[in-house]
Amino acid sequence: MFTGIVELSGTVRDTRVVAGGRRLHVDAGPVARECKNGDSVCVQGVCLTVASVMGDSLLFDVITETLQRTTLGRKHVGDRVNLERSLKVGDRLDGHFVQGHIDGTAAVIEVRRSDREYVIGLRPDEHLTPYMVPKGSVAIDGVSLTIAEVHHGDFTVALIPTTIERTTLSTLAVGDLVNIESDIIARTIVHQLAQMTEAGSLTLDALQKAGFV
Repeated sequence: MFTGIVELSGTVRDTRVVAGGRRLHVDAGPVARECKNGDSVCVQGVCLTVASVMGDSLLFDVITETLQRTTLGRKHVGDRVNLERSLKVGDRLDGHFVQGHIDGTAAVIEVRRSDREYVIGLRPDEHLTPYMVPKGSVAIDGVSLTIAEVHHGDFTVALIPTTIERTTLSTLAVGDLVNIESDIIARTIVHQLAQMTEAGSLTLDALQKAGFV
């Protein structure tokens, strides 16, 4: 479990095809010094297991399914990736609950910068649109953000200076793809309501008993 508060952005040192997927070699600086084999690290929003620690570098094995569902298969040597170690019991929760389980991707359709704002517009995979809620939470490449606006399935987020400085989101351009993890609470509610609708049990009485009304 993570919070979406990125510790730093590391650099891909090597990525190569291996049996069952790819091996990703990331220069992780101080994050690597606090890791050991078997630890979970959120890499660009994806929960990965540390296969090996080599000084300031971490090695990860990325399976084919993960490569197909996320942008990790598109990473090249020199690319930056957001890194966050998993939560410990008693840690402060400064972002929102992030599992590192990517739901899909979104395409950048707008980058709007000025002295007053830094706004990114995104078009998510169609199946993700029910989870995009105005003022709700979303993890983009592992970064916890608040959705500013939603319009016809597209949504926008605004970046603060700290996010711009510490994450890879400042490098995004129109046409880029990002990893999306929807808010677990929104996803659970939508799933539950869909099941109730399919079963024909979505009634006012049922909603009242469930606490929705």
